Amino acid sequence: MAENVNTDINLDEYPHINKGLAGIVAFTTNKSFIDGQKGELIYAGYDIDTLAEKASFEEVCFLLWNDRLPNQSELDELNTKLQNSRSLPEPVLTYLKSTSKNAEPMAVLRTAISMLGDFHEVQADSSEEFRINKAISITAKMPTIIAAFDRSRNDKNIVEPLDEKSTAYNFLYMLNDEEPGEQAEKTMDLCLILHAEHGMNASTFTNRAICSTESDMYSSVTGAIGALKGPLHGGANQQVMNMLLDIDEKDADPVEYVKGRLERKEKVMGFGHRVYKTMDPRARILRSMSKKLSEETGHKELNKWSEAILRTMKDEKDIDPNVDFFSATVYYSMGIKPDLFTCIFSMSRVSGWTGHYIEQAENNRLVRPRALFIGDKHRDWVPLEER
Repeated sequence: MAENVNTDINLDEYPHINKGLAGIVAFTTNKSFIDGQKGELIYAGYDIDTLAEKASFEEVCFLLWNDRLPNQSELDELNTKLQNSRSLPEPVLTYLKSTSKNAEPMAVLRTAISMLGDFHEVQADSSEEFRINKAISITAKMPTIIAAFDRSRNDKNIVEPLDEKSTAYNFLYMLNDEEPGEQAEKTMDLCLILHAEHGMNASTFTNRAICSTESDMYSSVTGAIGALKGPLHGGANQQVMNMLLDIDEKDADPVEYVKGRLERKEKVMGFGHRVYKTMDPRARILRSMSKKLSEETGHKELNKWSEAILRTMKDEKDIDPNVDFFSATVYYSMGIKPDLFTCIFSMSRVSGWTGHYIEQAENNRLVRPRALFIGDKHRDWVPLEER
């Protein structure tokens, strides 16, 4: 409370204190590099445009876990391990079937991932290989959890995962109970690549902080999911879609709609970024995909409104879109429900989280920042009956 703030403290004496840790370097990493001025994103040495054009999600997983691309035999081995690790323990399946159908999917995902920790081998002296096998197991099971819960809450049969095909193909198959087309698989695979890793964001920081205590990978990923769940982090794409649906429902002009929100000092989700000072490179790739998909699936209006909103935000606030803005239209055009958007984000980002966990564990030091106390000291005790 304001009355308890110690006004004798001169905050100018603490130039290293930045609200929200802005600009503070907490870790070194090989996982990704971001140049916010240029709009550049690099995973372990490879530009995101190169990976989007040429890589598969599975190759990106290997890259983030090993800091190099796999050869053919290594990729084949990884694919086999992922395919063989997709099934869930029966108690986790029972939970997905029995929990509230109205539960937030991200809350269900968080709980299910935590439960998986009960079924993994405990090893006191963990090796890098052991950690990578954990990462493979969690990455393989997350799509199964998301698809199983979505089908269960809609009173549909849960589709068993395949022991073949890509992560993207298998997820769409389990979600819709039908084999996806080549374009749908390619689109989902690209979305997974674009969301896989992104520096020291809130969820990755949470993941590494938990790892630094020498807690297990399931705890770290569970904590990361909790951080990603927030609307200021991964939950923004769902809010973008809700905005577009609200425009549709009200038959509103998107330009006037956004101007109205700005006049009321309401946040327009999907714009601005703590790092990028130009367009998010992932948004640039998704923008092209959004246009193509919306035309193919009969959602042209969504893309038209998105472009109008983009121009309005640029004109009014000089703010560019981030990855959440166009990913919303892409997912919706694929027939995915808005409240699953952040779960799919998690399904991709788990590769980055686990990569950071492996990196942190290899050269660990407990994360222990300080906090500047700004309250009063040595206050007089007042007896209960006199308060």
